[in-house]
Parts: sequence; structure tokens; C-alpha cells
Amino acid sequence: MSDARSEALAAARQILETEKAFGVSEIVSGEKKETLASLEAEFKNCALCALSQTRTQVVFGSGNPRAGLMFVGEAPGFDEDRQGLPFVGAAGQLLTKMIQAMKLRREDVYIANCLKCRPPGNRNPLPTEIATCHPILQRQIQLIRPKVICALGKFAAQTLLKTETPISRLRGRFVEQGGVKIMPTFHPAYLLRNPADKKLAWEDLKAIMKEMGTL
Repeated sequence: MSDARSEALAAARQILETEKAFGVSEIVSGEKKETLASLEAEFKNCALCALSQTRTQVVFGSGNPRAGLMFVGEAPGFDEDRQGLPFVGAAGQLLTKMIQAMKLRREDVYIANCLKCRPPGNRNPLPTEIATCHPILQRQIQLIRPKVICALGKFAAQTLLKTETPISRLRGRFVEQGGVKIMPTFHPAYLLRNPADKKLAWEDLKAIMKEMGTL
């Protein structure tokens, strides 16, 4: 084998090792490399579960595709279902304030949900729905490769960390998975109902800022 070929193979192995460290599990060619835009287009008309029959539209996610910080919530609500964007209702307004308190803009981060379609009546996501949608979220994370994920609320935290531990016990501590540090905290909708816990959420956000080197 020639030296040039050996070097090329070694370089390819290094790329695969790096991608594996970031959780990328599939090999793609340069011409067909997946992007957030292509992933969104793939699931624009998703019909993998019954939520496709009641939603207005898929709410894929929005923000900086190369964000160092990603927020993952539960599921779209009424306003999100209408507008096609995550966190645009009352909880979204609070999330925007939380992001701004971190000296960031929504455009600086990426925001997505465990579910891409609104459950009827804003009910809790079903385990089967989360399981169906989870591979899409995983692919989003693989493409964005954030340094930190802030898991907003019980469903996001338990889904990402594969646990049934209550959010009250999960919050406040980083858990590393696939080279990404995950910080669970309370969902903005919960904080609107329980404003006394905003202090705890702010401690979690400050821990993220410290990890990101912005505090």
C-alpha cells in the first residue's frame, strides 16, 4: 500500500473516530451530507404517529445550526402549532428572558422539543410518541453538536438522560453523554406556575454560563 493511501486511510479513520465521539453513527458522503435543512424537509410531512392527524404543522426547531448551547423542551403548544416555531407562547416569552439573562439572543442558541407535533389539548406526551420522535431529536443533536444542552422540564430531562428520576432531583447537575454536557432545569411553563423556583432555574443557567465560559 502506498504512503499516500495509508495517510488517506488514517485521516478517514481519524474523522470517523471524531464523529463517533460526538455521537454521529452514520457515514454520509460529501454530496449527500445531512443538514438541519434536509432533516427538516424529510419530516415536514411526518406521519409516523397519530399526532400527524391532529397537528397544524410540524414544529422542527429554530436557531443557530452551530450553536454551542441547545435548549430542548417537551412539545409544541397551541401557539407553536400555529406558527411552526418552538417556544413562542407565554412559556416561550419567559424562555427568551432566560436566554437574554444569559447575555445571549435566541438567534445564538438552538431550540427544539422532544416532540415535533402538538399533543391534543396540550396533554403530556405519551411514551410511544417520545420514542417515535426521539431519533429525530438525536439527529438534530448530532448535526448541531452543541457543547451544552439545557433540558427544560421532566420530559426532556428524562428522555435525554434515559431515567425516570424526578426533575427536582435531576436539575442543577451536569450529566455528560456523547461528549455533550446536559443540564436539566425546570420548564418555563412550570416556572410561570411556580415563580418561587425561578431562583433555582437561574442557578442552573449560571452553571451553564460558567461551563460555556460566559460568566
